[in-house]
Order: sequence, then C-alpha cells, then structure tokens
Amino acid sequence: MMYRFPSEEWVAKYKEAINTNPAYKVGGASWNKGVVALICQANPGVGIDEDVGIWLDLHQGVCREARLCTADEASKAPFVISGPYQRWKQVIMKELDPIQGMLQGKLRLKGDLPTIVRYVEASKALVESAGLVETDFPDEL
Repeated sequence: MMYRFPSEEWVAKYKEAINTNPAYKVGGASWNKGVVALICQANPGVGIDEDVGIWLDLHQGVCREARLCTADEASKAPFVISGPYQRWKQVIMKELDPIQGMLQGKLRLKGDLPTIVRYVEASKALVESAGLVETDFPDEL
C-alpha cells in the first residue's frame, strides 16, 4: 500500500520503519538530545496548502513518537530541519543527503549543527527508513 507524503499514515509507517531498522538502533543509540522536527514548507501547487511539521521523538535508537504537527509546534523542538517539498522528496528518494543539504543551504537547521553532524550514521539510517515507506508523492498523482 502506498502512503501519501506528508500524511499521518506516512508518518506512522515512517515510525515503524525507524523502529525496525537495526542501523538506526546502532547509529542513534547514544542520541539523547531531544526531538527532531521536520518542516515541509507549503506548496499549494502539489496540494500542500500550509507548512507541515513532522515531530520525531528520538531517544537512544528508538522513535518513541512520530506524528504530524503544525509548523509552529515543530519550530519549538530542539532540532528543526525545514525545507521545501521538492527537497524532502529528494531526501526520501535518497537523492539528497540531509546533512549535505543543510551544509549547502538546501535545508535549514535550527539547532546545533555540530551535534547533528556527530550523528551522521543515525541520519543515514533515518533516510534509509524513509525510503522504505511506500510513498505517493503528491506531484506524481
């Protein structure tokens, strides 16, 4: 079954994929820095009428909670990565590494970049997990 990005169903499957990914259990084992929120900026042309937040409560190799939220709520997380829909699509399709995206200004980080960079293996495993979700992209429907 395909899940539309971004949607509650997609986020639920993403949480499952994170929690069943052994690479994330190892790469994120020492993460105790708090929530990482993702913000997909509005793109009315593909049906995303307002900014959408994805709240990821990550702790020591486990995703304790994953849910859609408002961009305002997401912006209050200790780490917030935001970018346009097309960039998130590139991340999910493994065409853009999110850390490289932040360093190149293609994605924006609110939070401590050196902390994020230290968890490059966890980041790769999170991207791998997103790629495991059977995703319908709204610009392809």
